[in-house]
Amino acid sequence: MGTSHEPCRALVVDDEENVAYLASTALQLDGWDTAVAESARDALNVAESFRPDVIVLDVMLPDLDGFEVCERLRRQGSTTPVIFLSARDTTADRVRGLTNGGDDYLTKPFSVEELVARCRLRVRRTGTERDDVLRYRDLEIDEHAHRVTRAGAVVHLSPTEYRLLRYLLLNAERVLTRSQILDHVWDYDFGGDARVLETYVSYLRKKLEAQGPRLIYTVRGVGYALRLPPA
Repeated sequence: MGTSHEPCRALVVDDEENVAYLASTALQLDGWDTAVAESARDALNVAESFRPDVIVLDVMLPDLDGFEVCERLRRQGSTTPVIFLSARDTTADRVRGLTNGGDDYLTKPFSVEELVARCRLRVRRTGTERDDVLRYRDLEIDEHAHRVTRAGAVVHLSPTEYRLLRYLLLNAERVLTRSQILDHVWDYDFGGDARVLETYVSYLRKKLEAQGPRLIYTVRGVGYALRLPPA
C-alpha cells in the first residue's frame, strides 16, 4: 500500500475511452493517482514506469487480450494485483482470468463504487510498499524529496515544470493531447492561452536535454509524448 504521504496508484487499461474515463475518474475522486493505457503495448510500458499498486485490465484490447497481458506481467515478475474488467461474463472467462494470474474479475456494466472498493481491498491485502520514485530510462522523479534527476544529475524545475514532467512521466510513451495536459497540470478550470503549454515544454526540454538526448516529442496536431528518440 502507498505510504502515508502519497496516494495509491491505479493503472486503468481499456480501449473504450468512456469506460477508461469513468473508472479513472472514480478512482481519482477516491484519492488515487491514475494512469490510463488503451492497448496491451501501452499497458506494459506504463506499468513499468508508473509502477501501480493495482491494475484494472480490460480483457478485449486491440492488440493482445488482457489475459495475455496479465501472463506477461507475471512472467516478468510483477506481483501487482490485476482486476479484470470485461463484458465477457462466462464461467470459462472468469476461470481463465483467475487462474492465469488475475486477482479479481468484474463484469461490464459495472458499479464504480464496487470497482473502487475492490481496488482498495486488493491493495490492503498485498500491503504493497514503494520507494516513491518514478523512473523512465535515465530520468527519475523522487516524489518524496520532490527532486528530479537525469543521468544522476539534479534537474532544477519550477513547480509547474515539475507537475508537467510528472504527468508526462506517468503516461510515458503515450501521446497526450494539449487539452489533457492543460486539464491535469493547470486544473480543469484553466482558461488561458494554450501557448503557455508550448512555453513550459520548451523550458523542460532545455533543462532535460542538458543531460541527454530529447525525451519530450511534439506530435503534430495532437500534443506531446515522453519517449525515447527514434531509432
